[in-house]
Amino acid sequence: MSDEQVRFTGAMTALITPFDADGKVDFDAFGRNIEDQIAAGINALVPCGTTGESATMSHQEHEEVVSFAIKTAAGRTRVLAGAGSNNTAEAVRLTRSAAEAGADGVLLVSPYYNKPTQDGLYEHHKTIGESTGGVPQVLYNVPGRTGKEIEVDTVARLAGLPFVAGIKEAGGCVDRVSSILAACDITLVSGDDSLTLPMMSVGAAGVISVISNLIPGDVKKLVQAAAAGDFATARELHYRMLPLVRLAFIENNPMGIKTMMRLAGRGAGSFRMPLCEMKRENVAKIESCLAEYGVH
Repeated sequence: MSDEQVRFTGAMTALITPFDADGKVDFDAFGRNIEDQIAAGINALVPCGTTGESATMSHQEHEEVVSFAIKTAAGRTRVLAGAGSNNTAEAVRLTRSAAEAGADGVLLVSPYYNKPTQDGLYEHHKTIGESTGGVPQVLYNVPGRTGKEIEVDTVARLAGLPFVAGIKEAGGCVDRVSSILAACDITLVSGDDSLTLPMMSVGAAGVISVISNLIPGDVKKLVQAAAAGDFATARELHYRMLPLVRLAFIENNPMGIKTMMRLAGRGAGSFRMPLCEMKRENVAKIESCLAEYGVH
């Protein structure tokens, strides 16, 4: 497997999952959203992550959403499928299913709730890779949701495994990014929209973005500018989209981005419980920000 085959870089979108009035996956709306992403030149689609409400999906729904994204993309952009779990056997099954459907790799959120040791984290990822024939995997560090950080030394250790293709860093710390990149040769991408530019300034290779559901073209331009060293252009885009980014997370993800998508007339639909509608005052803030940004 060549290095090019397993690198996930650039502007990638953590896709929302639209639901219809009956709470079922709205595949028509999902397909339209995917087409919008591809038209904007997004480098990879990431279905069934946090933003996709994977925590409330059945196994069948999860597999159907991943398969649909792959079929719709039809090779026009990569698909990095969410396949993480706090149950290693379940993560193996989801990884195998994604690979069989044609995914280019899998995004594996660090096991949540169990709070494994660092050795346990290493063995978790090693077992998934060895049990699935080396499916390329991107680690996902998001301690705010999992309650456990993948320590820098563990990232460096995991980077030595042939199937580890990178890490999505959503710990909210640019200093940690510097420490990881100083410790090992791993492809690192931002998992926080507000930190895409700061992280890229110290060596990150892109972003798995939430706000790019709404403005994929602008996120693509920011990442391209930063990668080219055009930080003046990247800063301008960063500060322009920052109010939208902050409102996308004002209550919870994906409540903010799905509300934005709905107000902008894009396919979004309802939330899965226990997520609920946002407070009216926050919806009003989003409406005002969308108008000011010029989203339509």
